[in-house]
Amino acid sequence: MDTVEPNRSHLNETVTENLTEFHRVIYAGFAPRFFAYIIDLIVIWSLNSIITRPLLRLTNLSDAKLWIELFSASNIVQSLVFFLYFALMTWFFRATLGKMILGLSVESLQGDSLSKGQVIFREVIGRYISMAVIGLPYLVVIFTKKHQGIHDMFADTAVIKEKMKKLNRDLKTSLS
Repeated sequence: MDTVEPNRSHLNETVTENLTEFHRVIYAGFAPRFFAYIIDLIVIWSLNSIITRPLLRLTNLSDAKLWIELFSASNIVQSLVFFLYFALMTWFFRATLGKMILGLSVESLQGDSLSKGQVIFREVIGRYISMAVIGLPYLVVIFTKKHQGIHDMFADTAVIKEKMKKLNRDLKTSLS
């Protein structure tokens, strides 16, 4: 029985025509990312409850503040924990605990590894801007082709389903 080799141009044409459908399969949408974020908030709340708040009480800094409550030692330290958690987990593991549990990871759209700049823009600057507007920019994930949030667009990253990494790599090489 003869096997027929697929025509490479036909394959590229098929992939290009169905790219939006492939993006739906490969990139994580709003719901899994939202649930991963909720898990991450629980982890951060736990870290703050177990470590940060007792340390602040131990050092008598729990009531310390500059001018207004927003600049209290408690708010500053808890914000540092929040941003450091996301930045360090993404830098070292490409995923936070929430993303790991749901089988997601952060990928660079430029190449294989995330740069320090991408991590800082995504996890610190992008998250700060998104949170400053009550989290509304996170809803952009619903409407973009690759399900990117504003913070992903700043850093040229996307959240991808782990089990689809190979398919994503194969698509990139077939379109090159």
